[in-house]
Amino acid sequence: MASGNGGVGVGGNCGESESSDSLRTFGAVLKALRDEARLTQEQFAPLVQYSAAYIAKIEQGKRFPPRDLLDRSEEVLGPTAGRVLSAASRSLTRKVGLASWFLQWAAAEEEAISLLSYESSVIPGLLQPEPYIRALFDRRLPPLVDEQFEHQVCARLERQRLLVERPGTTFSFIIEQALLERRMGGNEVTRVLLDHLLRVGRLRNVEVQAMPLIQEDHSGFEGPLSLAETVDNRWIGYVEAHDSSRLITDPKAAGAMLQRYGKMRSQALSHQATTSLLEQMRGAL
Repeated sequence: MASGNGGVGVGGNCGESESSDSLRTFGAVLKALRDEARLTQEQFAPLVQYSAAYIAKIEQGKRFPPRDLLDRSEEVLGPTAGRVLSAASRSLTRKVGLASWFLQWAAAEEEAISLLSYESSVIPGLLQPEPYIRALFDRRLPPLVDEQFEHQVCARLERQRLLVERPGTTFSFIIEQALLERRMGGNEVTRVLLDHLLRVGRLRNVEVQAMPLIQEDHSGFEGPLSLAETVDNRWIGYVEAHDSSRLITDPKAAGAMLQRYGKMRSQALSHQATTSLLEQMRGAL
């Protein structure tokens, strides 16, 4: 999850990501089928293994429905409803504000039961508070036009809802301590970042580990990587740099990435030691 990756908190001046006609249509179809089955959102959501808030966003056309939602909905609503939803899903267009080369991974993120990320160049997108996101885009070259800038910020913040809307998904992040020492955007942005990391780190399904500045035994020399465990317990990988990316589905290659990530978890500071480090750095600002 490199710089193209989209806190728990969402910036107050962002609002919901934009909705397309196809997303609104799919949401309306899902709502009609759910109503026909005489199920409220609160009743339907646990049956398809999502939160009621997440289902509400899909029905409002504000979230792209994960692929496994179709299969789970068919189990709950019946085969006819499944065929209707499948037909409606074929016309869906992807989210505004996410780069085209990132969309395959964004879809995998929304279905994953485990998400792992190692970053050496920038704080992972799922952990970036809004001031940090804006500091990154302020420095982007070539510069973004204002409208595109705001779309990118909102899309990244919207993705971060995964941390609270998927409480059954485990999130593991390894970040280089150097990224915290760099103070990207200045001291105030760094204060917000440290507070945000401490807050997110208190979620039961999130683990944040810092890789020490000095670490002679470091298995991350090949660069940043992300891994997702699918609902059928397969692992897929993702690497990204300079507005390009690669989705890795070969089991052998993904397995090698998983092995490297596991080694880095043993080399990084523990979650508790990382929390202490963040608190010390926050106090020093």
